[in-house]
Amino acid sequence: MTSLKDRWQAWANEYPAKIRSATVNVGRAFELVWEGHPASLIAMVVCTLIGAGIPAGQAYAAKLIVDAVVAGAQAGIDPIAGLQSVAPWLVLELALVVLDTAVSQARTFAEHILHARINVNINTRIIRKALELDLSYFENAEYYDKLQNARREADWRSLQIVDNGFYLVQNIITLISFVVLLIGFSPWLAVLIFAATVPAFIAQNQFAELSFRVLSWRAPEARRLNYLEHLLTDYDAVKEVKLFNLGEPLLGRYAELFWKFLREDQTIAQRRSLASLGWGLLATLSYYGAYAWIVWRAVGAAITLGDMTLFLSITRSSQSRFQSILYGLSSLYENGLFLSNLFAFLELTPAMRGGSGGGTPVPEHFTRGIEFRDVSFRYEGHTQDVLRNVSFHLRPGEKVALVGPNGAGKTTLIKLLTRLYDPTGGQILLDGIDLRDYDLLQLRQKIGVIFQDFVRYHLPASENVGFGQVEALADLERIMAAARKSGADDVIRPLPDGYATVLGRWFSGGRDLSGGQWQKIALGRAFMRDCELIVLDEPTAALDAENELRVFEQFRALTEERMAVLISHRFSTVRMADRIFVIEDGTITESGSHQTLLAQGGTYARLFTLQAESYK
Repeated sequence: MTSLKDRWQAWANEYPAKIRSATVNVGRAFELVWEGHPASLIAMVVCTLIGAGIPAGQAYAAKLIVDAVVAGAQAGIDPIAGLQSVAPWLVLELALVVLDTAVSQARTFAEHILHARINVNINTRIIRKALELDLSYFENAEYYDKLQNARREADWRSLQIVDNGFYLVQNIITLISFVVLLIGFSPWLAVLIFAATVPAFIAQNQFAELSFRVLSWRAPEARRLNYLEHLLTDYDAVKEVKLFNLGEPLLGRYAELFWKFLREDQTIAQRRSLASLGWGLLATLSYYGAYAWIVWRAVGAAITLGDMTLFLSITRSSQSRFQSILYGLSSLYENGLFLSNLFAFLELTPAMRGGSGGGTPVPEHFTRGIEFRDVSFRYEGHTQDVLRNVSFHLRPGEKVALVGPNGAGKTTLIKLLTRLYDPTGGQILLDGIDLRDYDLLQLRQKIGVIFQDFVRYHLPASENVGFGQVEALADLERIMAAARKSGADDVIRPLPDGYATVLGRWFSGGRDLSGGQWQKIALGRAFMRDCELIVLDEPTAALDAENELRVFEQFRALTEERMAVLISHRFSTVRMADRIFVIEDGTITESGSHQTLLAQGGTYARLFTLQAESYK
């Protein structure tokens, strides 16, 4: 078991590096805030500088008022004359109070604007970074842990850093003005007051790091908690949850995680509160010791009553400001630690090369087609290849179909073809050039894809189709033409607001569709795109036989001069392809036309015969 001494030594060794990291993060947080709204940041700087000098001015004005009152009383002047002698200092103090209130309100307004701007700025950067990353990140649980840590309180922490940073600067300037006054009275008094607050700062700093560690470690469990809440409240899951009586068991798991987190947080909060109480008492005792000494000096006529008022005021305020400075440093350190998660996420880089503007321009029309040369692929963290030494040539205008059992690698092959992944072995060539050398965004513009697990956008029907070519989202005629090709027009027109009708159940007035209707909408997205290659992964799985035949008759006509790749388990569909590839266990075992494969009497012939017999 690690000894306390060893743990302390390890913490001490790591602490300087963590301080440097947190300090860098604080600077980067201010950069984020500057990006959010420079004018509000400048306003906070001005408010900080003005507000910093007000407390010392108020304390000194109070001293002048008391001394003027005492002098008038000792001189025996009449009340009106005494009030006249005090009036300038009263006006000064009133002006300082009004100024303090105005500065406080201006600062609050600036913070309000900054909070909204920081929120959208950080969330936009997180989402944009997620869009840049390869698909492999999204299939890795560690990525979601990093995303969870990055998104958790990132905008709030940034605002806290700015807020605490400005208050820290303000308190330091104010404290300097107090120290100048205190040193003239008693340097030792200043040392006593400041030294008594240091232990509380150290304790708070240690608990700040503990809180950071606990929240970072629990990211996987926190995602599980969110997932359970989603299952218990989501429309798509509620049917099974009710029918299988899963509500209470899942709610029990949710409650178990929730109470575990609560106990951890309560333990840290309790220990933090006890430490703060103990060290806070030490600071309080030091203040009252100084209080008694100042009163003793005033009783002995060593200082005036105005001096006593001034020094009592700045003594309490000095200790309070010094505590605020130390707690501000602790808060900056804590928030800097949390922001390390955000910046670590933003520093993730895609492994695939050839992003926007970063590769060879894609040809307007494909002349030699697409060739797979000994392509192999293995998912990250797996020990076996999903595809092994796959080779074939897809010629311009050719229609090919991929068939085979589930898990054989068909969809993975499509992901490689569309450069959602890069091969771990071999090459994929377009017109003789490696796909990895092309500009990635241009390449994807030339490919229209609808996957089996297509997205159901809870947005207007026109956008559900138009997203296939987002640049043409305002071209309703083009959207309607694509919908007619896929059969989606017959689904959309009867809706209450036609193409303006919101689909799905998430929003008020939304209309949900059947699986087959949603599939027609998704197919419309594929027909929307003006591309050289169309890829359909199980595009008619939810359609009846009549609609399936209609779709593929249109599909064949619409792709007459384009390349097309089709994945389907329905052999009535794939028989329309020019060539059919049978994929088994990650390799192509058979290839040829429908008639050729039937004549071979292999896997394709066997599966086709089994399916045909099932319809008898």
